[in-house]
Amino acid sequence: MSRGLSRRGRSAEATYYWPGFVDAMAQLLLVITFLLSVFMIAQFLLAREITGQDTVLSALRGQIAELTELLALERSAKSEVETTLSALTDDLMASRAEQNRLQGLMDSLDERRTSAGSRVSELESKLAQERGLASDALAEVELLNQQLGALRRQLAVLSDALEASEDRQRESKTQIADLGRRLNSALAQRVQELARFRSEFFGRLRTILSQRSDIRIVGDRFVFQSEVLFPKGSASINPAGLEEIAKLAAAIAELETEIPSDIAWVLRVDGHTDNDPIRSAAFQSNWELSSARAIAVVRLLIDNGVSPDRLVAAGFGEFQPIDPGDSEEAKARNRRIELKLTER
Repeated sequence: MSRGLSRRGRSAEATYYWPGFVDAMAQLLLVITFLLSVFMIAQFLLAREITGQDTVLSALRGQIAELTELLALERSAKSEVETTLSALTDDLMASRAEQNRLQGLMDSLDERRTSAGSRVSELESKLAQERGLASDALAEVELLNQQLGALRRQLAVLSDALEASEDRQRESKTQIADLGRRLNSALAQRVQELARFRSEFFGRLRTILSQRSDIRIVGDRFVFQSEVLFPKGSASINPAGLEEIAKLAAAIAELETEIPSDIAWVLRVDGHTDNDPIRSAAFQSNWELSSARAIAVVRLLIDNGVSPDRLVAAGFGEFQPIDPGDSEEAKARNRRIELKLTER
């Protein structure tokens, strides 16, 4: 019975406080609604200001969804409060607990907003640095543009200089071509003069050595068969060869006095052998034999008064035959000393 009286007392007391409680609940709901609005606005602003925080945003969205569900629960609790005080009291206690939890969430949100603010400040600082770097880069680009303009002006000057140089080069080429024609004409004249002296020289040699059938003129060369001057396999000139070389030296000495000094001429003495291999203590090959014979003729000419600067000795071994045959007669024709009057 006392429990029933207590319950009726509580009911009467609740009935007495009912209007004030409803007002308190309405104000509480307004506060909650305001807080939720503030929370949503703060969330919206935070979402606009901070990018790249997808994980935090996802968590906040989950919390908003949870708060939305709690709001629905609170509305349901209000309707239950209208029907039953005891349920409303329980819901009020739950709402206070939820308010405490929401306050904790708001505190957490404030901390995150503070962290986000510091992050924004850091990003703004980096942005300022990037802007500074961009300004430096623009200044450097401007400097490069100025340098490029200077280079273009220099290129224009160089282009003008190149055109002038090309004009001078064309003039020089014209002058060189003219000089070349003159030089060719002069050289042709010298060659003709040398050819005339060569013809006269060979004519004299033909007259001097006409009694020898083994001394002949082949083209522009005067040819001695080796047997006229040397024993077989030797580079020592025989007595008959000494006489022939003395005659040759006299003709050359006379020619030196007639050819103008400005014509650069030489008498080339070429030694040739047959293709029979030679191996002796003095000569290891036909190269050495042909060279030694040419040098022996040149030395004898010098001993007979020919100027050394007008003589050239060359050895060809067996590699320049005039008769490709392999008979003894062909080999004899290939063993020879050739004299050729030519330009230096």
